[in-house]
Amino acid sequence: MTAAAPLVDLGKERGYVRDLGRAFGGALIFGIPLLMTMEMWQAGVALDRWRLLAFVLAGLPLLYGLAYYAGFSNRRGPVNEALDTAVALAVGFVAALVLLFLFGVLDLTAPLDKTVGMVALQAVPGAMGALLARRQLSGEAAGETQEDEASYVGELFLMTAGALFFALNVAPTEEMILIAYKATPLHALALIAVSIGLLHLIVFKAGFAGQEEADHPVAAFFHFTLPGYAIALTVSFLALALFGRTDGHALSGVVQTVVVLGFPASVGAAAARLLV
Repeated sequence: MTAAAPLVDLGKERGYVRDLGRAFGGALIFGIPLLMTMEMWQAGVALDRWRLLAFVLAGLPLLYGLAYYAGFSNRRGPVNEALDTAVALAVGFVAALVLLFLFGVLDLTAPLDKTVGMVALQAVPGAMGALLARRQLSGEAAGETQEDEASYVGELFLMTAGALFFALNVAPTEEMILIAYKATPLHALALIAVSIGLLHLIVFKAGFAGQEEADHPVAAFFHFTLPGYAIALTVSFLALALFGRTDGHALSGVVQTVVVLGFPASVGAAAARLLV
């Protein structure tokens, strides 16, 4: 009986190594678009350090929530979820450091704060990918998870995570500002309508808790769609503020830019069930 214990422990260790490898895969898949974006490199160097610190600190509860609802391992419980959060963030840092070095973006002779800034900015989205790896990359039967039992507040949290992931991929780019200033108020109103319409359509197909609301379109619209779009706009504004895209712009310009970024963010919010 005692001889079997080491075999069981070895099996657990091998399983965790597999989970860790999958987490790195998730970090790469979700992080590559940002890791290969020039504006993200520049933001890592030029961004005010307090904004960078605020971004990382704000990301911690988000990552913990993803660990609770998904996680890169099947270990459950507050302590394990906190450990998964810490490990996922470490995976995000390591993946960003290695890839930015391989791309020739990191200069070993550059000041340390610039290197840390570029890597830290990429670490949070990489950690998000690491925590979603089990759901996206595992060939095993997922079974019932915390995410499958998410409450209404939990659903809103997952929509926030989806909106943030999509928004981060384009928020630092100059195209957001360019599109906003090319768009007329009529374009902006049309984009709002399309964003809300797509969000409403995807919600019905994504298996949200309380899916019976789909039998009552008006109730579902007010229960999920409008709150989801409000979340998308809020996340868009915060992402733009993080990258300094709201600094020095008139209110009308900021509003139009938020509406433009709200389009991919709303798709991300609606597709959260498909990602997580």
